[in-house]
Amino acid sequence: MHQQQEDIVAGLDIGTTKIACIVGRRNEQGKIEILGMGKSRSDGVSRGVVSNIQKTVDSIKEAVREAENSAGVDIQTVNVGIAGQHIRSMHHRGMITRQSLEEEIRQQDIDALIDDMYKLVMPAGEEIIHVLPQEYIVDNEQGIKDPIGMSGVRLEANFHIISGQVTAARNINKCVHRANLEVTELILEPLASADAVLSAEEKEAGVVLVDIGGGTTDIAIFSENIIRHTAVIPFGGNVITEDIKMGCAILRDQAELLKTRFGSALAAENKENEVVCIPGLRGREPKEISVKNLAHIIQCRMEEILEHVHFEIKNSGLEKQLNAGGIVLTGGGAQLKHLRQLTEYITGLSTRIGYPNEHLAPSKVVDVTSPLYATGVGLVMRGFSHLDRSRPNAVKTSKVEVTTHSANRVGSWFTQVIDKASEFMKDDES
Repeated sequence: MHQQQEDIVAGLDIGTTKIACIVGRRNEQGKIEILGMGKSRSDGVSRGVVSNIQKTVDSIKEAVREAENSAGVDIQTVNVGIAGQHIRSMHHRGMITRQSLEEEIRQQDIDALIDDMYKLVMPAGEEIIHVLPQEYIVDNEQGIKDPIGMSGVRLEANFHIISGQVTAARNINKCVHRANLEVTELILEPLASADAVLSAEEKEAGVVLVDIGGGTTDIAIFSENIIRHTAVIPFGGNVITEDIKMGCAILRDQAELLKTRFGSALAAENKENEVVCIPGLRGREPKEISVKNLAHIIQCRMEEILEHVHFEIKNSGLEKQLNAGGIVLTGGGAQLKHLRQLTEYITGLSTRIGYPNEHLAPSKVVDVTSPLYATGVGLVMRGFSHLDRSRPNAVKTSKVEVTTHSANRVGSWFTQVIDKASEFMKDDES
């Protein structure tokens, strides 16, 4: 009964290689406790964009069903991630003129300014996904991070605006609805990953989040606790798998296994005489593949991806401000051996692997602390932030309903029967 009155949030990460559904609740200390997780193979998504509706719907249903069984809940609404090479970002300044100088600036004024940004005219076929305030200006006083409580007539702000293709967003919504779910919020995946793996100190000092997924590599750059730059590189772990498949003349599934079990981003770290034996097809001879050659194939492609990352860092104009925080690698691709060393060599910035355990309470779902699930954990965290914003003073209730306590349902039914009986008795007395 107690659990039914808590908020339970579900995040749905629709990726190129996997679809993951993660269910969590917030404990008394404000940490997120993961209750359950489900994942399925993603066959209908290509480079972060839905390419086959029915296959994606089937995969979503499978992942959600597994998460429901794992957590013992009935999932009705989800926070969904969006990514893909169609994502664009831009900077814009907005302004509103307030009616009264006497009244303090309130949250409603900031909301009005943000809502005004959503009315910007975008190129045909694009829509705004996020409007992120960077700093505010009150009556020409610049560099204000939180203007609430100040007096002023002219309220301005510099915004980081993220947009994407209308069709891509609609296809995601369509898939989720066909899986009998509602979308609470559509969230850019690198923002969700950043929430899961970055600390407040790193965001303040200046840090680059690099989320290496199957189809894309997503970048988010923070400085002074504000997001300054976002970008999507249309290469990810799947391109490396294809390179291995072609270079070693093996099946794709074999190439993926080779990459995850024996792959390395630095060929120099592998010995010449290390060999992996791959079974042959239909009675053919087994194939021997040198681990060093495998690393050469992986290193070539990873260098290309990291060169793109380095270009985006330079393009942002923030390279000099990132020496303290450096780079944080996350996503499935971040599990590749020696990737941290290669990243430091190419970019010259200190690097660490980001695990989504920064804000997690101990949980029975151990797998969720892998970089692979950083986006899913971040989507759950964003879900709680959305609840806090939308219902700051209200008693919070959840649309994720606990199903394990069937006695509660019987109890509520019994209460309804008693209420009906009382009404009939009153009618008879009158």
